[in-house]
Amino acid sequence: MSVKEDIRAQIVGALEHAKFPIDTPEKLLGSFPDGAQTTCKSGDVVLTAVDAGKVIKADDFPFKSAQEVGDVIVERAGL
Repeated sequence: MSVKEDIRAQIVGALEHAKFPIDTPEKLLGSFPDGAQTTCKSGDVVLTAVDAGKVIKADDFPFKSAQEVGDVIVERAGL
């Protein structure tokens, strides 16, 4: 599994209990199990929820699924 796939899978897993659609950055951050402290790691790559939030744009909302969140974050983070 590539770093990109691994990080995406961790994001999707972290959001497995989130209620979608998620329509604000605050609700998205609050949907991660450890909030802003949520961290995904793969090899030497570390991505925090705060880092992920920096690549999400206002017009990305609402998110309809954890998979959509994972796709947007890994693409924009350049993984």
